[in-house]
Amino acid sequence: MPPPFLTASIPDLVSKLKTEEKIALLGAPNWWNTTPVDRLGIPSIRMSDGPNGVRGSSHFVSTPAQCLPCATALASTFNPDLIQKVGVFLAQETKVKSSVVLLAPTCNIQRTPLGGRAFESFSEDPHLSGTMAAAYVNGLQSEGVSATIKHLVANDQEHERTAADSVVSNRALREVYLYPFMLAQKHAQPGAYMTSYGRIKGVHCSENKELLTTILRGEWKFKGIIISDWFGTYSVDGAINAGLDLEMPGPPRWRSSLLVTHCLSAQKLLLSTIDERVTNLLTFVQQQARKNPKVVFGDGVERSRDSPEGRQFCRSLAAEGIVLLKNRDNVLPLGKDKTGPLNIAVIGPNAKERVISGGGSAALKATYVITPWQGIKESIPKGSTLRYHVGCYAHKYLPTLENYLETPAGEPGWRCTFYSHDENGEISNPVQHYVLNDTRVKLNDFLPEGLTPTWSIKLEGKLTVPTTGLFELGLTVAGRAKLWVNGTLTIDNWTKQTPGDFFYGQGTIEEKAAVELKAGISYDIYVLYTNTPPPDGDDDKGEGRLSQPALMRGVRLGGCEKIDGDEAIEEAIALAKSVDAVIFVGGLSPEWESEGFDRPSLQLPGRQDELIKKISEVNPRTVVCIQAGSAVSMPWIQEVGGLLQAWYSGNEAGNAIADVLFGTVNPSGRLPLTLPARMEDIPAYLNDRSEHGKINYREDLFVGYKHYQARGIPPLFSFGFGLSYTKFSLSNLVVSRGRWTNANSLFAQVNITVKNEGECSGSEVVQLYVSLPEIGLTTPKLQLRGFIKANNVAKGATTKVTITLDKYAFSFWDDLQNCWKVPAGKHGLHIGVSSDNLTLRNTVEIKETFTWKGL
Repeated sequence: MPPPFLTASIPDLVSKLKTEEKIALLGAPNWWNTTPVDRLGIPSIRMSDGPNGVRGSSHFVSTPAQCLPCATALASTFNPDLIQKVGVFLAQETKVKSSVVLLAPTCNIQRTPLGGRAFESFSEDPHLSGTMAAAYVNGLQSEGVSATIKHLVANDQEHERTAADSVVSNRALREVYLYPFMLAQKHAQPGAYMTSYGRIKGVHCSENKELLTTILRGEWKFKGIIISDWFGTYSVDGAINAGLDLEMPGPPRWRSSLLVTHCLSAQKLLLSTIDERVTNLLTFVQQQARKNPKVVFGDGVERSRDSPEGRQFCRSLAAEGIVLLKNRDNVLPLGKDKTGPLNIAVIGPNAKERVISGGGSAALKATYVITPWQGIKESIPKGSTLRYHVGCYAHKYLPTLENYLETPAGEPGWRCTFYSHDENGEISNPVQHYVLNDTRVKLNDFLPEGLTPTWSIKLEGKLTVPTTGLFELGLTVAGRAKLWVNGTLTIDNWTKQTPGDFFYGQGTIEEKAAVELKAGISYDIYVLYTNTPPPDGDDDKGEGRLSQPALMRGVRLGGCEKIDGDEAIEEAIALAKSVDAVIFVGGLSPEWESEGFDRPSLQLPGRQDELIKKISEVNPRTVVCIQAGSAVSMPWIQEVGGLLQAWYSGNEAGNAIADVLFGTVNPSGRLPLTLPARMEDIPAYLNDRSEHGKINYREDLFVGYKHYQARGIPPLFSFGFGLSYTKFSLSNLVVSRGRWTNANSLFAQVNITVKNEGECSGSEVVQLYVSLPEIGLTTPKLQLRGFIKANNVAKGATTKVTITLDKYAFSFWDDLQNCWKVPAGKHGLHIGVSSDNLTLRNTVEIKETFTWKGL
């Protein structure tokens, strides 16, 4: 017999609920679940973080998961059919984690590459972002897992993100920032929306009635649920009246029985409004339970999955997103022009590191990781020589140490024991212990039962390092912690603290100490952590910030061998001189790109720029692979022989990079954002931080390539650009039009012939940009409105592709009439392979102006 809830009448259930139960349903019991009502058989459903994997319901002891490429890498494929398969893959991962809701995709706009979560967003272009988001959502929801598209809207930087008002014009809001959400709603109907942290027009998005009710539910006819970002609810009645259905996470801070009942008695809230929100929530829960009864009513156990087919999918996906930006004298693919063995050096701080994703809510524990070094080592031709040197460090925090730790009992990792406190606040009884395989210990979404309000943990392990010498250790904390090595207090991040950006800005800087360690000798490591903050005023220059109760709790231990920076660079240069080619693997990492803070500059961290320049000068066959979620500066661009933008590519990062380097895969990725030559050229430059609580979007409509074209600023690499190991030509542009009697029937089909003129098979992305006729308003000259990928075109072959344009391709937002408008006149069509390489042109004449509201 199916559970009665699956066939229950939602209005009947709402009528049977007590007021306290209704209030409980609009909050959550914990970080990841909705509230059950056992009395009426209403189940809880679980959600999990994405967007490039499914972490599961615990930061503390995570169930390993597949890590897919970040959103910029996905968008670089320019392949919506492939991204729909990504959604299907992630839906299956979600259900394996006993969840039925994925908190993804992120389709905010990359208005600046310095945004901390830029890697989570697809593109600087709203059409590309919306198209990819719709494909992702359709894939997820085809398997019964609800998408939670986020963050509505203008969550485009991290600085003062919970307070800042995004000051943006109505046209820019509609044509740029709401546009990808609108396309996803039109083409995929996400089951849920998540509100952003900040404000629009002075009102927080989670309590913005114009945004949630007028636009989303009214104009766009959205029928699902609207949830807050975690701790992104700021009121009781304001958010409920505006249309926010669910406050996350739980236990709720605002939707307690006392607060909501008080608002009801004061008639700041009406019970009918509560009923409306509860109806939305229960309808959604029932929908997901019907689609996934075995998950919702299952055992709740989180599992991992891994298969050869899954690995191959992720490997191919990662490789398709890699963008070849430079290939002087056809240095790539490596070995193509050499019949004998290769002599290659791999240099760089990321080569042997597990850099697979950005940080924050996108981070997860991977089932496995193929590092660039491993991928290259497996792919290099037989008989070849491969040597390695780190060259320089680039970490922000010292690398984690789990690979060098054993518990006192000899298990991999270290032992974590929870302790309650007695009436004097002192450690008393142990409550529970765990073995952790990560020295990043996050305690925000898990605590064992039986702890007192204040508590402590002890982390104990034996550290064994592979080399003798000076070793630097670092301790970072949200709470208080101390580190002992062999019984000697080594780091005190307890007594006095300096605020830092650890754990979404809730914690300290990394306090460091250097110790002499011998290879093969085990050293006792002991960290004591407590959740109590330091006494008020004891944090250094923090004005008491760290003495406030933290929303996040955690501690991080890192460490690595100290190196002499000058010597390391000289050794790397000497190695580069001695080989046929150099592969430099560097870039950023989740410590530099993460939720909670923005990047300070475009510059590569550490001495990477200096190192790349110097090894390129002694070996012109230097190929640079950049792992990053967005743009970085490249002052060495003239010196290097080859350049790959490898993004964050997930578990299979190393194999994917190797596949492109050695020609197993012909690169077909294209840039979903403009790479600026310098930070001052970024459209949002000087306007990407909150000033007196406001972030001014002064670039208005001119985001990304539209700014560079309008200002005549040459970028380092243009939007849509990417090289291949073959060459293509476009020809035979033919435009056919549909019936043009009204806006809904307005469309055009554009046909193009693509020919492979080169020596190997490959794929090309055909891009179509539209220019509007003169409308009397300042408008970008060219706007991407269609694209298609010609896949696997054989050497010498031709193929025909078709791009269909709908009413939005020819429209703008009319502020005066508060509607979309297609102006009469000649609209230009510009077709090519990047935003500044458009070789085919035509026009479409629209004789009558059309307007509409909604979708």
